[in-house]
Amino acid sequence: MSDKVIKKLANKIRLDLLKMIFNSKSSHIGSSLSIVDLLVVLYGKKIIKFNPNKPNLSDRDIFILSKGHAAAALYAVLANVGYFSKKKLLEYGSNNSNFMAHVSHKVPGVEFSTGSLGHGLPIACGLAVAKKRKKLPNYIYVINSDGEMAEGSNWEAILFASHHKLDNLILIIDYNKLQSFGSVENTLGIEPMKDKFLSFGWNVYEVDGHNYNSIEQALFNCKASKGKPKCIIANTLKGKGISFMENKVEWHYKNPNKSEFDLAVKELTL
Repeated sequence: MSDKVIKKLANKIRLDLLKMIFNSKSSHIGSSLSIVDLLVVLYGKKIIKFNPNKPNLSDRDIFILSKGHAAAALYAVLANVGYFSKKKLLEYGSNNSNFMAHVSHKVPGVEFSTGSLGHGLPIACGLAVAKKRKKLPNYIYVINSDGEMAEGSNWEAILFASHHKLDNLILIIDYNKLQSFGSVENTLGIEPMKDKFLSFGWNVYEVDGHNYNSIEQALFNCKASKGKPKCIIANTLKGKGISFMENKVEWHYKNPNKSEFDLAVKELTL
């Protein structure tokens, strides 16, 4: 896909997730918006090897959204690339629906249920080891939130991945610098993050998490490098794409009212 087509897809996904969160009166819209551009490069440019018609093929790549509260973004992407009808998105957050407001493996295309932070990367390490032992070429991709990096389970996994030379593992950190009630820096600082990963024996790439070419190039670099696990630190903007939500911590939990919804729809359809 060209950047023009990718941008159009990203706007469609932002519009879809906006409608999902507004209709369900749920939260985490800011966290969902910040990862849309990462997801559209992974899926829209087919960096990830997947087949929506045969989602359980053994030679597929695996993607885990460890920041499971951004479920709306992943569901919208999966619907737009053909895993299921977009009508299913209307079920998001409703009673007895598989489309839970935190990522559920009952949704086609979702590999692992997440929500409690710090679980995605350890699971990904186990999958990466299994693929290596079977001499399979598949990659394991994970998106973590920056606030999630305060979880000790991640740093155990980071040590483990380096020790076992899991070069089929690619971690992307959604570094929007805001978490539930404030900035990451003031809650529990994680800098210097790049230096920490380097010292743990990882290859590290820093990108603008909303620049499609930069994201794609970093992913190509990750796949080309051998012998070490890889981390992409993606500098993003919480609430990206809706002007009055951008870099505003309140949109971690806040649900848009009707006037805010209408304004956001107008911005995304210009």
